[in-house]
Amino acid sequence: MAKTKPQGKPEEDIQVVCRNKRASFDYEIVDKLECGLVLCGTEVKSLREGMASLEDAYAKLEDGEVWLINAEIPEYSMGNRLNHRPKRPRKLLLHRHEIARFAGKAAQRGFTLVPLRLYFRRGLAKVELAVARGKQQHDKREATKKREADRTIRQAMMRRR
Repeated sequence: MAKTKPQGKPEEDIQVVCRNKRASFDYEIVDKLECGLVLCGTEVKSLREGMASLEDAYAKLEDGEVWLINAEIPEYSMGNRLNHRPKRPRKLLLHRHEIARFAGKAAQRGFTLVPLRLYFRRGLAKVELAVARGKQQHDKREATKKREADRTIRQAMMRRR
């Protein structure tokens, strides 16, 4: 007998391995997409230990396929000579129509594909990929001013209660 999901409840079975914290500071996020990741066995074990870094990572389109570049998954501590290379390019799994839609946006001048987070969903490794536009220095200053203003407003509201 098949199990049915309760209606109206979001899925809570996401285990986040790492986040790209600099992405929201350095880029203006335009669109997001979840995609699968092709990994070898020791990479999965290393991710399950919670070790990964998306700091300098980006995605690029080559021959109709999307590749994750510079994402670091360190070698598995219990691995042997068949361990993986930490910064090898990894293929991302997307449908053709998703690739076409994202490639069109990312091909525009000033846009890039940036990974936001790496996580497990229902036991499968996933990457949240975003089409983003780089921020200029003055945009970063405005965002910082807005964040500080919001914080002072929240503090004032808490004091009034």
